[in-house]
Amino acid sequence: MTAQNKESEATQHRVEVLIASGDLVEACALVEDLHASDLADVLERLDESAQLTFLAALPVGLASEALTEMDVGDERANLLSRLNPERGAQLIAELADDDAADLIGELNKQSQRAILEKLTDEAAGELIDLLQYNEESAGGLMTTDLVSVVSTVTASEALNLVRVKGREVEDFYTVFVVDRIGRLMGTVRLDDLVIANPEEQIEGLVEEPVAIIHPEEDQELVGRLIGRYNLASIPVVSVTGILLGRITFDDVIDVIEAEQTEDILRLAGVTDDEDLRHTWAESVRARLPWLVLNLVTASLAASVILVYEDVVDQVITLAFLAPIIAAMGGSSGTQSLAITIRRLTVEGPGGARGLVVKELLIGLVIGGVLGLGIAGIALLVPDGNPRLGLVVMLAMWGNQVVAGFAGAFVPATLDRIGVDPSVASSVFVHTLTDLCGFFLLLGLASKLLLGG
Repeated sequence: MTAQNKESEATQHRVEVLIASGDLVEACALVEDLHASDLADVLERLDESAQLTFLAALPVGLASEALTEMDVGDERANLLSRLNPERGAQLIAELADDDAADLIGELNKQSQRAILEKLTDEAAGELIDLLQYNEESAGGLMTTDLVSVVSTVTASEALNLVRVKGREVEDFYTVFVVDRIGRLMGTVRLDDLVIANPEEQIEGLVEEPVAIIHPEEDQELVGRLIGRYNLASIPVVSVTGILLGRITFDDVIDVIEAEQTEDILRLAGVTDDEDLRHTWAESVRARLPWLVLNLVTASLAASVILVYEDVVDQVITLAFLAPIIAAMGGSSGTQSLAITIRRLTVEGPGGARGLVVKELLIGLVIGGVLGLGIAGIALLVPDGNPRLGLVVMLAMWGNQVVAGFAGAFVPATLDRIGVDPSVASSVFVHTLTDLCGFFLLLGLASKLLLGG
């Protein structure tokens, strides 16, 4: 256990004791210097009653930041909904509008209305506008808090506007330039604005935006664009070019982490509904359907052995070699699958173009090497002979080619037809490599060893 973890546990225990004794002033003083993420950890470890008591006692700024840092899900939504609406509105009003919309969006309609009624008309209107977007879209990520100037002003006038608006906007990195009706024309770097001739028209300093995003676009595309072009923020515009808001890189970090976690769980055959904090019973309900599907597909692959039962009876060594060939095919298929899904995640649709041919070539080379290796193993087993070595070499070689092809082709095809490749690919790829591995080995054995 690290020193930091020990200190966190000590703080946690001390807070619990102070809350139990009713000394909320001391409890609040104990955590006032904690980072919001660390305070969120403290809150999450408390029982529900203590959470409500402590959150109601904390200063508004500290409480609101800690609430946003808690894990997204039912726990923080339930906590916010159980506070009285006035306190809930205070916490929401303290947040940036994108964080506030995320929190409000997790509540049921009744709790949403109760809190929105306690906000000013302007604040409530802004949140209602943001809530119309899907939470996993660019609109669901964006904030309307930004610094913009009209293209007709001078550099001096623009700088004065930036000073005024900048006091109300957190972490602004870019000055957006719009026309008279609010259409985005481009951006101006702050250093260019500061050193520009005060009388120069701002229009002459405008740079075209490197990338823009529409509010309906998926959040994964936002992450790819910000990562690809190393952007601090990206403007969100309507189909007519009206500037609606911006998305900053810090909002995207959480998105990338969530998307990667989701893909890893799905690749392992675990649905994205399965929370990492689920109880064992909830995890069983989430995983079992996928494992039943795997059972069906594995049975299909194993049925090949029944078709060639007489071959296995006559060459019992094949029962030892078949699982090796199938397992190696599954491993290679998984490697190819992981590379392809990663490519699709980073580069988007069409990102796997050319990858199928590349993986085929890799399969040919790796299959040749592994084929020679297992042929050598076949010669060492009892009743081993050169013809058995040839059979297992060809079976391994062929299955490695199938694995490379399937690992790239299956996810690329699923992505093309609009199915999430991380969900279903592994089932198809493993079934195909098992099926082909057994079929190649036993089929070749029946022809080359038994002359059937």
